[in-house]
Amino acid sequence: MTKSISKKLDANHFLDATRAVVEEVDKVRAGVHSPAWMRAGALLLEAPTVFTIGTGRSGLALQMAAMRFMHLGLRTHVVGEVTAPAIGARDVLVAASGSGSTGRVVRAAQTARDQGADVIALTTAADSPLAKIATEVLIVPAADKQDFDGNTSIQYAGSLFEQSVLLITDALFHALWKSGGSQARELWRLHANLE
Repeated sequence: MTKSISKKLDANHFLDATRAVVEEVDKVRAGVHSPAWMRAGALLLEAPTVFTIGTGRSGLALQMAAMRFMHLGLRTHVVGEVTAPAIGARDVLVAASGSGSTGRVVRAAQTARDQGADVIALTTAADSPLAKIATEVLIVPAADKQDFDGNTSIQYAGSLFEQSVLLITDALFHALWKSGGSQARELWRLHANLE
């Protein structure tokens, strides 16, 4: 299969693909309900500790978000890392699942709520189990990974959701950073120095 693909590729394929990805992400951006995201930002700023959870590429996107939350000076942990402590009252769990039904993510969200923590859910499905548990539901108007017919996205297996999680959490970080008045050099002092 790889050989047959490589014979058909030319520079226009890449340019067309780049244009398609950017156009789809921009449609998602236009469909985001920004007041909900700012309410989520307020929850993050008030939380004693912020946790993130997701699986696969959604989880990787939230790991990047966790790093940016740390740069804001928020005490932040990624669920599953060996140094992540127990979640407690008033903490916040940021949970991403395109379908809103990923078992590990939903179970973590329920545990967080049982412990008195808030849950911020990033999902495509407003009526999903994750959304029903969440304190704040952030609908990402993108395809989930089983949109095989390309009805919502021409991209493969949830790529649009995962890209959007990264883009929108970066935008949230940027909005929180700029509204706080810190200079970039102040945030940089928290950047890892054991690399």
